[in-house]
Amino acid sequence: MAAIRQFRSSSAVRAGALALLVLFFIWSAAGCRARAPAGTGRSLTVAGSTSVQPFAEILAEDFYKKTGTNVNVQGGGSSAGAQAARSHVADIGTLSRELKPDEAAVLTEFVIAHDAIAIVVNPQNPVAALTTEQIRGIFSGTISDWSQVGGPQGPITVISREEGSGTRGAFDELLMGKAELTPRALVQDSNGSVKETVAQDPRAIGYISLGIVDARVKPVTVDGVTPSVETVLNKEYSLVRPFLFVTAGPPQGHVKEFIDYVLGPEGQKILRDEGLVPAGPTK
Repeated sequence: MAAIRQFRSSSAVRAGALALLVLFFIWSAAGCRARAPAGTGRSLTVAGSTSVQPFAEILAEDFYKKTGTNVNVQGGGSSAGAQAARSHVADIGTLSRELKPDEAAVLTEFVIAHDAIAIVVNPQNPVAALTTEQIRGIFSGTISDWSQVGGPQGPITVISREEGSGTRGAFDELLMGKAELTPRALVQDSNGSVKETVAQDPRAIGYISLGIVDARVKPVTVDGVTPSVETVLNKEYSLVRPFLFVTAGPPQGHVKEFIDYVLGPEGQKILRDEGLVPAGPTK
């Protein structure tokens, strides 16, 4: 138990140090923003969740084409995004989890979409369906061989996100409960890294945003339900989390313009087309 407490403590220290390092790089990037087109002189920085990042980049590109305002999108994780907004290092922080009480007390929240967390395996893996109990057992380490869940005999390679990640936080809250992640898990720092690792290892299992699932990985059904926009809208699929924009106080100027665009029909249609469940109308 002492070893476990020491592991958790050192993990928390590493997570805190990583968040500070991320904030430093975000601050540096904010000071070196690419110039907007001549005549606009407007730019803003969005930073945080690596789950939200690819969608924010698509929105930023379209917003740039329409308005000439440059939106510099950074990653770093949900906790770093909240801190970046609180400290005014970023104009907008992004999170892929609910706000914590201390964050909600000082930040203004905008739900831009909802996302399903897909449990993914390598396409070569014949396992196509798991229960929440089986998934919890796999990620806690009580199930360690694929033969225990109807697959071929062989050890399971567990791929997880790092502490402080919004995806990890949502996964723990929605599925793991009080169960601890197995110490044998390979920890990755982004959804893209999880997907890449699972794609290269026939024995691997991980969890990623539904919006970035492609043919390189195979989503499994959870308690008989396939993760999809339809099953999220119908409230059939249970592993669902919010995607948030947060600001330090009510947004103003071109920051408000960007948020209004994202929450408007054009931005919501882009998010829907990219596999997310929009938070508002798309027409």
